Amino acid sequence: MTEKLKHYLGIAMIVAMLTVAGAVWRYASSYAGYGNPSGFRSFSVSGEGKVVAIPDVAKFSFSVTTEGGKNVGVLQADNTVKMNRVIEFVKSNGVEAKDIKTEGYSIEPRYQNFVCDPGELGGVRECPPPEIYGYTIRQNVSVKVRDFAKIGDVLSGIVDQGANSVSGLSFTIDDPTTLQAEAREEAIAKAKDKAQELAKTAGFRVGRLLSINEGGYYPVYERALSYSMGGDAAKAPSPTIEPGSQEVVVSVNLSYEIR
Repeated sequence: MTEKLKHYLGIAMIVAMLTVAGAVWRYASSYAGYGNPSGFRSFSVSGEGKVVAIPDVAKFSFSVTTEGGKNVGVLQADNTVKMNRVIEFVKSNGVEAKDIKTEGYSIEPRYQNFVCDPGELGGVRECPPPEIYGYTIRQNVSVKVRDFAKIGDVLSGIVDQGANSVSGLSFTIDDPTTLQAEAREEAIAKAKDKAQELAKTAGFRVGRLLSINEGGYYPVYERALSYSMGGDAAKAPSPTIEPGSQEVVVSVNLSYEIR
């Protein structure tokens, strides 16, 4: 092989290697751009949408507690009769069975503790262990009331029917889906407007939408309420209940490519 031919072959190999290296570099760059189309040239904006609505469901809980001696069967029967009477009253006021839920049922012993007097020579005689002298049975039930005109009568009436306590009154929106959609639409529109304003101020153009993330919260309007047996609580007039309003809030974060 002549020196001239070797020279040409060397140049050809160098050109081939440069060509392959260039192709690899272009492929790597294209792949990187596909995996991260914006590279470092992207920006994010956020927006929040808010819809104010009137709650359509009132929630509260009540309990029936029965205390007595060691005959658990008798206590259970007494507790069951009272609870069934309360539930029937609630249903008679238009509350459906699907909106009445038993949250808990417990049987707990009550103990008698003994106090021993000091014995002779300054000592203390051994005391017997605590003894069970009776039981407490408690049922807890949660209720949803959809007719707000009857809430006051239900709350005051269940105590008269045998409930020992009523608590946790709160108001909420049963199905916030439509309100969420309205709030989301407002949040996205605000975020888009903010992106255009930011781009105009900074001197660039808004490119493709790269990502969108959503977060939301739905605060529940609560009104404190509690009843307990004693005095003339069962004879108290029905309270006036006002549900107020509730905000459904959705926040979004949009990420755009910079052009």
